Amino acid sequence: MPAVASAATPLQPPGRSATRWLILAVICVAQLTVVLDNTVLNVAVPSLTEEMGATTADVQWMINAYSLVQSGLLLTAGNSADRYGRKKMLAVGLVLFGVASLGAALAQSPGQLIAARAGMGIGGALLVTTTLAVVMQIFDAAERPKAIGIWSSVNSLGFAAGPLIGGSLLDHFWWGSLFLVNLPVALIGLVAVVALVPESQSRGSERPDLLGALLSMIGMASVVFAIIDGPVSGWLSGRVLVSAAVGIIGLAVFALWELHVPHPMLDMHFFRNRRFIGAVSGGILVAFGMGGSMFLLTQHLQLVLGYGPLDAGLRMAPLAVTVILVNFTGLGARLMPRVGTPGMIVSGMTLLAAGLAAISTLGGDGYGGMLTGLIVMGVGVALAMPTMANAIMSAIPPAKAGVGAGVNGTLMEFGQGLGVAVLGAVLNSRFVALLPLVAAGAGALPAALARTRTDAERAAVHDAFASGIGTSQLVGAAAVFLGGLIAAVLLRRAERTGQDVSSDASSATTSGDGSSPTVSAAE
Repeated sequence: MPAVASAATPLQPPGRSATRWLILAVICVAQLTVVLDNTVLNVAVPSLTEEMGATTADVQWMINAYSLVQSGLLLTAGNSADRYGRKKMLAVGLVLFGVASLGAALAQSPGQLIAARAGMGIGGALLVTTTLAVVMQIFDAAERPKAIGIWSSVNSLGFAAGPLIGGSLLDHFWWGSLFLVNLPVALIGLVAVVALVPESQSRGSERPDLLGALLSMIGMASVVFAIIDGPVSGWLSGRVLVSAAVGIIGLAVFALWELHVPHPMLDMHFFRNRRFIGAVSGGILVAFGMGGSMFLLTQHLQLVLGYGPLDAGLRMAPLAVTVILVNFTGLGARLMPRVGTPGMIVSGMTLLAAGLAAISTLGGDGYGGMLTGLIVMGVGVALAMPTMANAIMSAIPPAKAGVGAGVNGTLMEFGQGLGVAVLGAVLNSRFVALLPLVAAGAGALPAALARTRTDAERAAVHDAFASGIGTSQLVGAAAVFLGGLIAAVLLRRAERTGQDVSSDASSATTSGDGSSPTVSAAE
């Protein structure tokens, strides 16, 4: 296998260079733009409808094309980073993201904007996987929990800041400004990556798993599409059922193929490892709780407590601020050696569940009770999410850091979509069951209110919706708490039996011809 550089060394985190925190800051800003673009376009829907003449279906595709393409490519992007170089793929991701953002800003028709958003999704998939892989590369085991905690905070910040930033830009500029702000970030990030980030690659001599890449893209994109389209078209509609079936079959064939191909994109034997299974289970449930709770909280603030979109966004901010403060102070990283991974996961997910329960029971009549729940949730997310990401990445050999990051990103996408789907279904079921007779059969709050004639009937409809919100939050809290217990038990058993990837690392980190992964010295 040809060396990556003349002075190549085995893949391992380098010494504690002074630039490592600067590199982390750069990749976190790049990661932030990726997360922001998951939510920032929502506030531009009225502008897009008016200025482009976009239909409802056009708007849905403008919003969903980004997340659909990104989720479908995460595993492939991570595998490409491992194979061709993490620094190289990080630079390619920044270029693609910047060029596609420019195309989105200059789009003159819905079709052009949808295509540009899909291009941004390709760049976003590369950035999500390579940023985490680079964190694993440049930080040693002692500093890695804090670094991953900071990296994870970006996700919470992005979800909270997206509507606020989008609303502020639209107050002063046209809708294309939502995408133009990505250009300086991409350019500065590209220069910093080229100058600071050391190159590493692990599997350059192996034959690419092209069929595995295709199957993973078809499977993930189809499953995510079914989750996205289910609330719109109906869970039993033909295209949702067909999409879900294609996704499930595609992922099943992918798993069978990966078990038999000589150089798999994702080694399915990882799923025999209790540490990996525990981390995966917990990761899905943390994302489930976060995705579902964000979906419910925005409706709670706007439709139950009566806040406008901007005010609702501001009142969601304490959740993100708490996550950022806990992670940037390094509280989780300091607790990890004392409590251990299982203890951190149980503590974090218990607090996340308690926060959801507090909002359900105390937040129905005012913001005070909700504020308490948001702060408790923030502490729980700050403890559980970085611990889960670190557990997943630690359960995969360093040579497959990109694939590990792809698995982590895929879990986040799947868990968040599942949270919205399941808790949304609970909300709707409870709401419909409690509607007064005059609004019976209405499937949404506006439709139910349209059928009312008196203040008492409107109050009954609002009460039914508030009850549905509260019930779904309690269901989410129970699911998160049980998920934390299951993940902790599996991880504790893995620790007691000494099960780890260390025994597999030597075989997993060498390619079929015996070549070793390499990393070049920092440039």
